[in-house]
Amino acid sequence: MTAVDEASVAPPVETFDNRVPFAEELIEQARRDPRVVAVCNDSVGSSNLVAFREEFPDRLINVGIAEQDLVGVGAGLANAGFVPFVCGAAPFLTGRSLEQVKVDVAYSQLPVTLCGMSPGMAYGELGPTHHSVEDFSWLRALPGLDIVVPADREQTRQAVRNAVEMPRPAFIRVGRFKVPDLPKGTPRLERGRIQTIRKGSDVTLIGLGSTLPRALAAADRLAADGVSARVLNAAYLAPLDVATIEAAARETRAIVTAEEANVSGGVGAAVSAVISGLESSARVPIEILGLHEFAPTGSTGFLLERYGLTEESIAEAAKAALTRG
Repeated sequence: MTAVDEASVAPPVETFDNRVPFAEELIEQARRDPRVVAVCNDSVGSSNLVAFREEFPDRLINVGIAEQDLVGVGAGLANAGFVPFVCGAAPFLTGRSLEQVKVDVAYSQLPVTLCGMSPGMAYGELGPTHHSVEDFSWLRALPGLDIVVPADREQTRQAVRNAVEMPRPAFIRVGRFKVPDLPKGTPRLERGRIQTIRKGSDVTLIGLGSTLPRALAAADRLAADGVSARVLNAAYLAPLDVATIEAAARETRAIVTAEEANVSGGVGAAVSAVISGLESSARVPIEILGLHEFAPTGSTGFLLERYGLTEESIAEAAKAALTRG
């Protein structure tokens, strides 16, 4: 390889585990605010709370493998004036304690921040019992519960800061699968707002969490083929930014959604519901990418590819949707 060839090779994109900035920001907030506490279900290591425990041993409550108690204790702490971050592996935090999330947090409107660690198919090789792909469907059905899906390190930090500055019932999906940082100049997280990461006029790609950088890469692929793709970040899945979705339908000719989740009740279903309520002239074709079944065991990368959550598949879905428009 010549010197010119070597210079033209792009360096590999660095990727990050969002549990790291989550823990770092939680410690920063705890230093500033004595009300901040962490609650976990024998998951100090997997929730990346070791450093928090070392600095604040009296402000970490480990309830053991008892997820219903986990959420109940968090609700009690919130009721007593604390700002609790309730941390656990996402499939167990949402599945085993769904009634407590419903009654103790959402219905009671207590400011508990539920932190679903390693969501989606991050525990790939452990199979469907450890995949958290139903959480969007379960939690979107609960009125008054925010659902936040940060896409990179800075958004993860922002989600933690928002939870302290504006305490309310919330679920944060804290990714374990490594992802790159978003482009510089990405708008900060705002409650109830979908971010426009890239402008485009032909098709809209909507991602969140691990699928957002793949949607951005798909937009680059489409651009090479002369297709202008708008990329939206549905980081706040609830409350839902209906206006931005409606604008996408009216200003582009098709929409593709991509989620590391079961498509029943997730972002694709939410977008479809919005579009179905528009006048017929604004209803555009929608391609919904995600899971329709229990995923098999396998690495996270393998599973994302299996279910079409790659830049190639997202780009192909966009082309397919445009042919239907």
